[in-house]
Amino acid sequence: MQPKPEFTSISPDRLVAVTEIDLGALSEIYDEMDIYLSIYMKSASTADLDASRSFVASRFRAMEKSLPPELQESFRSTVSLAQEAIDSPSWKDERLRVILASSPESFLHVYRMGLEAEPLVVLDTSPFLLPLARLRDDYEDYGLLLLDSQEAQLFVIRSRIIEEMGSSSIDLMNKHKKGGWSQMRYNRLRKGAIKSFLTQVAEDLANLNNLQSMRGLVLAGPGEAKGQLVELLPMQVRDRVIGLLDVPMGTVPSKLVKLGDQVALDHERAVSKKRAEELKANVLKGQLSSYGTDPVRDALTQGRVNTLVMLSDYVVPGWICEKCQHFQEGGRPEVCPQCGGRTSQVNVLEELYELAQRTGAEVEFVEEDEFLQSIGGVGAILRY
Repeated sequence: MQPKPEFTSISPDRLVAVTEIDLGALSEIYDEMDIYLSIYMKSASTADLDASRSFVASRFRAMEKSLPPELQESFRSTVSLAQEAIDSPSWKDERLRVILASSPESFLHVYRMGLEAEPLVVLDTSPFLLPLARLRDDYEDYGLLLLDSQEAQLFVIRSRIIEEMGSSSIDLMNKHKKGGWSQMRYNRLRKGAIKSFLTQVAEDLANLNNLQSMRGLVLAGPGEAKGQLVELLPMQVRDRVIGLLDVPMGTVPSKLVKLGDQVALDHERAVSKKRAEELKANVLKGQLSSYGTDPVRDALTQGRVNTLVMLSDYVVPGWICEKCQHFQEGGRPEVCPQCGGRTSQVNVLEELYELAQRTGAEVEFVEEDEFLQSIGGVGAILRY
């Protein structure tokens, strides 16, 4: 499928969160020929950029030598289309540059992010999305509430970009004059004011429209206010709390992001492990599951997959027909046995991921799992 006209050129003038990139729309794009160039470059420093450019140039030379004559001109034209993005200097806080280009389709997407990925250059019939998919799995947006008994600040953290969403505070009148309130009465009033303040914070969180679309909420700050707030949260919000952090109220944003990201990543690893255990249990019990590349591919095609579970950084060599888009594991035939079309080599897991995007299946990447490795690195929890 060709990209829609409004989707052919995207190059934001700021760092982007990986959740802003429309992987679903990108997964719909393909051609019968290898015309899509995907480039991943480290760009945190001049040295990183120099090393990445050297790597990219060497990959370009190797590709051009191996391409058939009918593709060489479009390849050179696509390289020219991407060259300005390759050569441009690094932006503040940029660590990764992703360039997706195709001259025959006048297609150029350039994304600069504050995340890291290994350098990679791929020429294929469609944009190569697996590194972006893994980053999205690790760096889903989450909320971070920094609070004590007097003040609360709410942030959203998106791919290491921190944005303040709102704040509130109260005056607890920490000092009282001699001859004023008794200490007991003052303490009573103070506790009442704190509870009233935290109750209001809990209500504000319950009214957040985008909280359910995030990974969850990290509660951070000194003292006992975090625990007191948890007790006041409605159940649907309490279930979204993924961790607590003991930090001072004056913690700088960069440190909040670093600590919050670790909590969010730990939570994601726990979720991934849980999904892998669920898949294992279903396979061993003969319940709603599929494993192996061909059965999982067929289940995805039929729209039966609820969650696709894959080993991260795993490669399953295979081939795809550039005409009918049939793909499978194993050695590449000269022509597709189904339609006679031209074939090319692929990582089957990339094709399964794109098929999951097109069919609305959830995707879970797992770092290490012996059972998942024993069944070929991929399995699916089925809807029916």
